[in-house]
This record gives sequence, structure tokens and C-alpha cells, in this order.
Amino acid sequence: MLFTLLLTALWTPAALADGIDELKSYLRGLNSLSADFRQITISADGGQMIESTGTFYLLRPNRFRWDYTTPNEQEIVADGSRIYVHDKELEQVTHSSQKKILDGTPAQLLASEQPVEDYFRLSNLDEGDGRTWVELIPKTEDTEVVKLRIAFNNGQLDNLLMEDRFGQLTRFIFTNLKRNPQLDYAMFRFVQPAGSDFLQVD
Repeated sequence: MLFTLLLTALWTPAALADGIDELKSYLRGLNSLSADFRQITISADGGQMIESTGTFYLLRPNRFRWDYTTPNEQEIVADGSRIYVHDKELEQVTHSSQKKILDGTPAQLLASEQPVEDYFRLSNLDEGDGRTWVELIPKTEDTEVVKLRIAFNNGQLDNLLMEDRFGQLTRFIFTNLKRNPQLDYAMFRFVQPAGSDFLQVD
């Protein structure tokens, strides 16, 4: 019941705010980013919740990595051409075309240097929680993601909500965020671990 009420509050539009201007201003001049994150995923029926934590790194254009520490260790690395997902427990790596799977995703929103309106239809929101919100609907029809909502708090990226075409909701909460830190390109080059299965999925 608590999570149902939480999601209702988060996803109910209210009065207009200036989220579009704040989003464009935030992306302007963004070269790199690092942050700790907490990820909460809730099934479409609200009956299952999965919580994960880790660290996110971004180097524009089109390079990023998500290092998951709980509940299982996992790396997701995008080198600008391909995305690699390394499940350390299963000792398995899958990889696919980056362009093929990024349409409409938060990664595309943050990593691309193209104007955000090239990929998304934007709407201002005000959720009454003191944050500035903007809603983004992907222009690409054949995408796993149907809706994004992003929040800023005192000019800082704070929350990101994602709804997929199956009705599953995922929320990212960012902390310890650093804008334009010095990041090494080597962080975004995936090296195949010895002994791991290496599977191409496209």
C-alpha cells in the first residue's frame, strides 16, 4: 500500500513548472558525470520490488557505465558503439549494438549531445514536492520505454522515473553527484574477463 501511494504521488501531474528549461540548461555544457544511485524497480501489478545500488559514470558523447554492487555485482559499459553487460555471478557477458537499444532510454537522454527534443516530446510538470519535474515521451515508437520523468533539486539531477511498455516502473535516486569530473576514457573500454561466456545478442 505504501508503494502504491508513493507511485500515485509521483506520477500524478499537477501545475506547470519550468522543468524543460532546467533540463536543457543542465545538459548544456555537460561533459561528464558521476553519481551513486539507488534503483527501485516495481512490477506492473505492484507485487514485486527489486532494489539495487551502485555507481554511475557518464562521458559525453555516448559513453557510460553502471557499476552495480547490490544485490548482485554487474557492469554495464557503453563504449560509444556497443553495450556490454557483465554478470559477475554468472560469469557471462552479453553485448549488442548501442544505437539499437538506447532509443528512448535515460542513457540516451544523458549521453547524447543532440538536442533533447530530437528524441523526446517534453512537458512541464509540478509534483508539489519542491523539485522541478519534466516529462519526456520518446518519439521512437518501437522502444521499450514509454515515459520518462526527471527531477531537479536546487539545480542538481535528483530523481529519474522510467515506465516501460509492460507497465514496470523504475526509479533512480542519485546522490554524491559530481558534474564534469575528470574521467579516463579507459573506464569506458570493456575488457573481456578470462573464463566468461561472451554472447552477442544482435
